[in-house]
Amino acid sequence: MALSWNEIKDRALKFSKDWEGENRERAEKDTFWNDFFHVFGITRRRVASFETPVKKFNDQQGYIDLFWKGTLLVEHKSRGKNLDTAFEQATDYFPGIKEHELPKYILVSDFAKLRLYDLDENQVHEFNLEDFHKNVKLFGFIAGYQKHSFKEEDPVNIKAAELMGRLHDQLRENGYEGHPLEVFLVRLLFCLFADDTGIFEKDTFKEFIDLKTHEDGSDLGALLAQFFQVLNTPSTKRQNNLDEHLAAFPFVNGKLFEESLPIAAFSSGMREMLLACSALDWGKISPAIFGSMFQSVMKPKERRNLGAHYTSEKNILKLIKPLFLDELQTEFQKIKGNKNKLNEFLKKLGKLKFLDPACGCGNFLLISYRELRLLELEVLKVLYGKQQVIGIDHIMNIDVDQFYGIEIDEFPARIAEVAMWLMDHQMNLHITEAFGLYYARLPLQKAATIVNGNALRLDWEDIIPKTELSYILGNPPFLGTTFQSKSQKGDMKMIFSSVKGCGSLDYVSAWYLMAAHYITNSDVDVAFVSTNSISQGEQVGILWNELFKIKVKIRFAHRTFQWNNEARGNAAVHVVIIGFGMNTPKAKTLYHYENIKAEPQKILAENINPYLVEGSDMIITRKSKPICTVPKMVWGNKPVDGGNLILDEAELQELLEHEPIAKK
Repeated sequence: MALSWNEIKDRALKFSKDWEGENRERAEKDTFWNDFFHVFGITRRRVASFETPVKKFNDQQGYIDLFWKGTLLVEHKSRGKNLDTAFEQATDYFPGIKEHELPKYILVSDFAKLRLYDLDENQVHEFNLEDFHKNVKLFGFIAGYQKHSFKEEDPVNIKAAELMGRLHDQLRENGYEGHPLEVFLVRLLFCLFADDTGIFEKDTFKEFIDLKTHEDGSDLGALLAQFFQVLNTPSTKRQNNLDEHLAAFPFVNGKLFEESLPIAAFSSGMREMLLACSALDWGKISPAIFGSMFQSVMKPKERRNLGAHYTSEKNILKLIKPLFLDELQTEFQKIKGNKNKLNEFLKKLGKLKFLDPACGCGNFLLISYRELRLLELEVLKVLYGKQQVIGIDHIMNIDVDQFYGIEIDEFPARIAEVAMWLMDHQMNLHITEAFGLYYARLPLQKAATIVNGNALRLDWEDIIPKTELSYILGNPPFLGTTFQSKSQKGDMKMIFSSVKGCGSLDYVSAWYLMAAHYITNSDVDVAFVSTNSISQGEQVGILWNELFKIKVKIRFAHRTFQWNNEARGNAAVHVVIIGFGMNTPKAKTLYHYENIKAEPQKILAENINPYLVEGSDMIITRKSKPICTVPKMVWGNKPVDGGNLILDEAELQELLEHEPIAKK
């Protein structure tokens, strides 16, 4: 188990005092660095080696003072020596280091000073030995719970998705496919994350692959199978003669490693792919990566049929903030000075429940969970401040079992379930940061409820009764009528059984009607991302006529904007966001965009109609006959002729010369 920050600081103070005045590089540097790692509760021998041989850029033989593959390179000098020279010497080793073994940090020291280079962030931190205890959080990557800020376009997100996609393709080409492949990859995903965030002791999974398996990959599949069994077995029930490296891993539970899978066959190239994956800093992976990762291993045709639009965190926040987050933040600010009300507010947060009935890899659930946990943390900071907290788990109310999802495809459904655990751990690291006590929920006890099935053929009440639910949210598949499969058209006919003209509706419309029926006589609020087609033209009259019969009211809406995602190819569609419910708020909010790529401007409205303008709830229904003396319109604006009906000026004149009657 990782040490708390409080204990790490105490150890750092002792370390500084023990090494005060030391200056003999050759005699004492190894002991110095062994003690340095001990500060963070890490056995140096397990993760890093002294005097690692490597060829320098001029092909001369060199020896790295201390090397932790893929993480840290240390160059040590005698007291008073130039640390700039030490850094240059450290970078001279890079040409002889494998790509996936290149360090993310360089640390140079002369006993009296330590200077840390963060190569990913291009930052340098220097401090005296006596100030080590003030700077220990710079070395969170050693302890395994460094706090990261996520960037939507961070290259590590894209690289992780691509590497996992390549590994998936190779396994499938070799005949390891279907359900076993999906479960296998989700397990790897959990282990890669656990290796960098303190669930496992730092880099133990990477070391297991690197040191315990043959370079040709011949035994990797069998050893991974044994490894998964170990993670599924409580420490007290494991074999006494189990390899000590395997025995060090914690019991995970959560049924993630319960199922017995066929043993996967690996080659040397596939082993290198897995090592390359493990060399990435999975603590930096944005939750949105899980959607991208899924798309990266799907065929384009399958993505299109499933309507899998995976989205950036920025766009997800456009939905969840007006749906629930803004209101909760406002309430928190109002009661900040009242301890009793803050405690009641925490209980309220712990009772909220969320359903995404087309959850994909769970992005909307993930970001909602993250924002709720961050809000809970702010409340806890106000309540407890700097005082010592005993038993963090007793003051926390929010957990992953407040979240529910439905997903038609098994692979993203499993990813969503695991991603919620990973997000939970990321949030627990924030708790650790705030209160100085290490906190992790292991073994896994609770889980998000992610149902693998067709949301339009299931009774949502069977998943969670509406009397218990607070919010429905998500990004259901869009799919205009010409892109719907036979089974999807069947879904539409079932949902809109007696509705005339329903064949013209986008697939997303079915989720609107399902949600509207579900929330009848309840306080559940709903918000969906949708194609802007449902707020334009003939679809408005068909869909909203049915919704108004159920007496739903639009509570907020984003007018048309461009919805980017983080998947390979970075697809973009024009969408709206519509929030609705059975209750009418005093003020309704409309978000207007000057152009599809602009930032939204907030407008307060008395009422928002289905065309997403302020006004009464009127709808214009389809008419087949013109209301004045003009020719009858058959198709309207539908450019499906391959451009053959578009004429330039010369073609127009030529047509009229041959067919004068065409003029009218």
